[in-house]
Amino acid sequence: MTTQVIVRIDPDLKNKVSRLAKAEGKNVSEIIRELLESYVKNRDIGQYIDELWERIGTKIKKHGFSKDDIDSIIHQVRTKND
Repeated sequence: MTTQVIVRIDPDLKNKVSRLAKAEGKNVSEIIRELLESYVKNRDIGQYIDELWERIGTKIKKHGFSKDDIDSIIHQVRTKND
């Protein structure tokens, strides 16, 4: 279920957004939803960390690293940074 939000913006900005949305085959509501989803995604640290672990896991599997390889790499990095 969706809900309505009333946002007050400058008429010139609304007209510009309307024109840009129309050029993309969208309406203003779709543009605002996309912007809000992007805003939340970019600020949701939990989601960011989950996606980061997913990317790391994919790379680890792609390169065929084992648990021992990972432990060794972590040890090397920590030793290097001390």
